[in-house]
This record gives sequence, structure tokens and C-alpha cells, in this order.
Amino acid sequence: MGLSLFEVNNREATARVAALAAIIWHEHYGTFLTAGQIDYMLEKYQSVSAITRQIEHECYRYFLLTEPGDEYIGYFGIKPEGDSLFLSKYYILNKYRGKGYASEGFALMERMALEQGLKSIWLTVNKNNSDSIAVYKHKGFDIIREQVSDIGSGFVMDDYIMEKKLTKND
Repeated sequence: MGLSLFEVNNREATARVAALAAIIWHEHYGTFLTAGQIDYMLEKYQSVSAITRQIEHECYRYFLLTEPGDEYIGYFGIKPEGDSLFLSKYYILNKYRGKGYASEGFALMERMALEQGLKSIWLTVNKNNSDSIAVYKHKGFDIIREQVSDIGSGFVMDDYIMEKKLTKND
């Protein structure tokens, strides 16, 4: 398929991630989160300033995903934690879902994790996000626990923690 990754390392790329987030989050989360919570979370976690802080001070790496033809189709954000890779964000524009790009992105992430000697990838996913949960399960992730987090302004994240153990053959 030819998915390409570009590491986010300047303000223009950071702004592109924030713009993609604004589109994708409203596309995807609008069925089970309020617009107010989506906007709050975008500002708190996916604004240019939030992404910049995560990259510069919290050891996150963000990658823009492009398809052949150089159209940006999504992004992901990762962070090593102990012997695991935390998959903080993984989003693809709606019109590109179901075309195999997510699988390609997962394969690239897994290779990055293994190259760093990491043993697993873990993530949080909203309990009502049944489509994403199904994808993660299909990709070998298991639900290992539940977590409710107060994120401020009267909002909470009610999530599953999912993990995939990695082997050299993944």
C-alpha cells in the first residue's frame, strides 16, 4: 500500500496534527462524547501547544501518516514507558479507514518498539468506542483493566487499558 511516516519535528507539522485531530475527533467521537468534551480534550491534549509540550517535555514522538500521493491521512503519538510503548494517539481520517492503513501503521509501531527492546504496546480506549476496541482486539490487544480519569471541567475519561505483548515474529 505504501503508507509513509513523517516525524513531527517543527511547528508546521505540529499544526497539521492539530488540524487533523480537530477533524478526526469530531468525526469519530461525536457518537459517544459531547461536542463540549471533544473540544475540551482537543485543547487539552491535541492543540499545537499541547503537542509541542508533549514532544519537548514528555518524551512523546508524533508521526504524520501519508498515502501515496502525499495526502495526510492521520497520525499517531507514542511514548516509551519502562519496557512498553504507550500508544497515546492513533487516528486515521474516516475516508481512509478500512483500507489497510491502520494495519500498516501498527506494523511500523511494533517494529519501532521491538527495535527499542520493548516488550509490549499499551493504550487507553473509551469503553464506548466499540469499533476501535474491535480493531485493537483483532490486532492482538487484550483488555487488562479499566480506568476512570478525571480530566477537569467536569469531564472524565472512562477507558479500558489494552495491551499487546510483542514477540520477534510480530
